[in-house]
Amino acid sequence: MDWKYKWKNGSQPSRDQAVKNPHLLDESQFENQQDRKLAEESARKHLGIPAPTLDQEQSILPRAVSLDESFI
Repeated sequence: MDWKYKWKNGSQPSRDQAVKNPHLLDESQFENQQDRKLAEESARKHLGIPAPTLDQEQSILPRAVSLDESFI
């Protein structure tokens, strides 16, 4: 399958690199952010990597209650 976009570093990244990097494609080929976002989603599908979620930066572990917080 021929890929229609240019990869960021000139070659297709490994799956490990793609998971860690939020931008996989060369930004100079896009005119606006919406086009780039759609192409990035398509690139992740092409590589078989799940799209990032809105809450991926949040910890899945519970946090301890500070002394300032109360159980109301």
